[in-house]
Amino acid sequence: MAGSGHLKLLRPAAFYMFAPLRPAGVRAAVKATFCTTAPPPSISRYPVPPKKDLPEDIAAVMEEVETKGGFLPNVFKALSHRPAEFRTFFAYYNELMNKETGGLTKADRELIVVTTSMHNQCLYCVVSHSALHRIYSKKPTLADQVAVNYQNAELSPRELAMLDFALAVCRSDTITDQHFRSLEEVGFDREDAWDIGAIAAFFALSNRMAHVTDMRPNVEFYTLGRVARPKGDGGSK
Repeated sequence: MAGSGHLKLLRPAAFYMFAPLRPAGVRAAVKATFCTTAPPPSISRYPVPPKKDLPEDIAAVMEEVETKGGFLPNVFKALSHRPAEFRTFFAYYNELMNKETGGLTKADRELIVVTTSMHNQCLYCVVSHSALHRIYSKKPTLADQVAVNYQNAELSPRELAMLDFALAVCRSDTITDQHFRSLEEVGFDREDAWDIGAIAAFFALSNRMAHVTDMRPNVEFYTLGRVARPKGDGGSK
């Protein structure tokens, strides 16, 4: 079983990754339901370990995410098939997507994921990160527009330049100084360009692993950020 050192590493990544998903008022005593029975075929084509067989740091993270968010995103279940890779994936995810420095907002970061994941035809990432974008941006339709054709979406010049650069990285275009100048013209600096490129590159990996595992998005993602929760449930009024 993994020790507390792994738990310390994992907890920030898993806790913040889906923090915006948690409905206010979800009781801390909610019963974790992941991995207690054979997983449905729609989660992954690879076996998902039963809860009792998971390293204790990973089991703790998954329980915490489910308690805070109200459901456990299938990416946690699918990647638990390889615990060491699970830890590495979420550690890097956290560094890219939850940092508080630089010129990218969390909504910007999610929009990059939606755009590049659409290019890579990744159902899981388009659906799940569109949900996160809706929550962060408070714009219920923009991610849908971007997922169809970002060049025809209601984007600012800043957002358009950001996504042009992200897709150049995603497509493995030759990156030139002009790409950087286009970003600088709308207010991004070289460190922001690194972040945009790193997110596009990281999710190229994520998209392809979703293809390999046949990872399917949770049904909860489809309505997040679209539908106000009923009064009394702690959601939007």
